[in-house]
Amino acid sequence: MKFSCRTPEFLQALQLVSRAISNQQALPILGNILLRAEKGICIVSATDLEISIITKFPAEVEREGAITIPAKAILNFAQFTTDPEVTLESKDGTQLRCSSLHSKTTFQGEAATEYPTISTIEGKTSFTLDGATLLEALHYVTFAAAHSSLRPVLSGVSLRTEGGKIFFVATDSYRLSEYSIETDMKDDISCIVPVKVLDELKMILSGKKPAKRTATEDGAKEGERAEALPVRVTLSQQQIEMQINSTHLLSRLIEGKFPDYHQIIPSSHTTKGLLSTFEFTTAVRRMHYFAKEMNNNLTFTFGSQDIQMTTPQTPLGKDEATIAAEVQGEQGKIALSSSYLLDFLGHANTDVVEIRMIDSMHPAVFYAPGNARFLHLIMPLRMQESGQ
Repeated sequence: MKFSCRTPEFLQALQLVSRAISNQQALPILGNILLRAEKGICIVSATDLEISIITKFPAEVEREGAITIPAKAILNFAQFTTDPEVTLESKDGTQLRCSSLHSKTTFQGEAATEYPTISTIEGKTSFTLDGATLLEALHYVTFAAAHSSLRPVLSGVSLRTEGGKIFFVATDSYRLSEYSIETDMKDDISCIVPVKVLDELKMILSGKKPAKRTATEDGAKEGERAEALPVRVTLSQQQIEMQINSTHLLSRLIEGKFPDYHQIIPSSHTTKGLLSTFEFTTAVRRMHYFAKEMNNNLTFTFGSQDIQMTTPQTPLGKDEATIAAEVQGEQGKIALSSSYLLDFLGHANTDVVEIRMIDSMHPAVFYAPGNARFLHLIMPLRMQESGQ
């Protein structure tokens, strides 16, 4: 194998596929990146056997071939090479020589035949989604998935079609996010996609490097960057593939049945409140200092024109706040997790938040006025008297 390419394109491809490499590798070779040169392109791949990322870029190929190189070593070379072009040449199938104007580096790798086979899937169901719309859906949903693998079905996002819409749903059993996208696709789909691969998709669509990711940047700005990127989704019985330009993400689907969450979403409400997202977020952030000492407990009392928020008495002290709100319906109380509220508010790209509730025993449901595609639900906590 021998080919020449632009260093920035080479580095970008390496950084992208390296996100599929796990810190806990079942096999040592899974810490490597597969390079393959053929017909004017270089194909770069990596996998942890659960998620695979494949991308390609133009190259001047003198001799076709393939080799697998330790990811950390080749990334280090590409990151700290200032020359605009580099030539890569394999020797004996296990060594890679990287030459540029001012450097000559040789890496010890392994034969490409030793690397697990990564191939695109052939599924019966394929559809295309607008990148900006998909990015917004993932932004509103993925944070609610479970981080634990104790219940695998909760560590993914449910995708299903119903009534001319695709529904994206995630829950950890204490909170739930749902986002719907209108579609004209004829096929019925129902699957659970690991949240890990969807987080990687978010990174690709937003064009961000992981180290620079913030919750604020994760929303509207992402959508702006993703506007021109359609995403081709292909489903088989056990796998999903998502293609964005020349990049492919492949992942196993999660086996099992997603919870029937419809039964926990209240069909009615007795109280509704509209309040400023900024004021709400500021108050919750301040009060979380005390609330986290008592199971993140934050009690809400709905008045006629405001909402009072209180924390229990803790060894550190307590806090109270009153926020102006448009309240309709009955006055009532409910206790919610300050931690879950901060997660939700960090993803609520809206100036005003709407809260609906029945009583202290039923979940609170949050909406973004003007965005009928989205709802977020938080299960109630047991209320504690502020004087305790």
